Amino acid sequence: MIIEYLGHSCFKLTNQNNIVFVTDPYTKVGYEMPKIKADIVTCSHGHFDHCYLDGVDCEDVIRTVGEYTVFETKIISKTSFHDPKQGTLRGINTIFTLNIDGMSVCHLGDLGESCSQELLEKIGHPDILLLPIGGTYTIDAKQAKEYVDAVQPKIVIPMHYRPKDGALDIATEAEFLQLCKNYPVCVCSEGKIEIQKQELQDQNTQIIFMERIKEK
Repeated sequence: MIIEYLGHSCFKLTNQNNIVFVTDPYTKVGYEMPKIKADIVTCSHGHFDHCYLDGVDCEDVIRTVGEYTVFETKIISKTSFHDPKQGTLRGINTIFTLNIDGMSVCHLGDLGESCSQELLEKIGHPDILLLPIGGTYTIDAKQAKEYVDAVQPKIVIPMHYRPKDGALDIATEAEFLQLCKNYPVCVCSEGKIEIQKQELQDQNTQIIFMERIKEK
């Protein structure tokens, strides 16, 4: 599987058969995502910075709770809240788990709830956790660290934080990385990694900080 970080909460996931999945396409966050093609798009909720479908050349979109099999890939989506007050502030958020090339990738979207047993059961035991860390509209750095400690995935990739050219009132990655200094951190300046299932078998949790791929 190839994982490419396109910025904000948007990732491009490509399986060994070159099927492309894109998560939470965005616009107007201070920068714009590259124009891309996909076979499947998932949207955690309908806000402009998570469901900008004009930014992706794709007709198949999943944004509801359920279990799906597309291109021989199982996708499970479960409901959660976008805020700590059971959705009364910002509504519902959908958590997506995609099983790609024998590895499970959990995208938490704009999760706004603190870590709980109920949510941990929904998240399960993914190999790769795509985790919001910026606060304001999602869990903050401290809450995100609690999820890392509880879930213990093989790989954590932070998302939904403010880079230097970001315009949203969310935090940078600095506090989260400081809180997680007991975990090994790898910086991927190219914004692209390739992972095979066998590489994860004996691996303890590590954090991969990915700089986004920018429009050329």
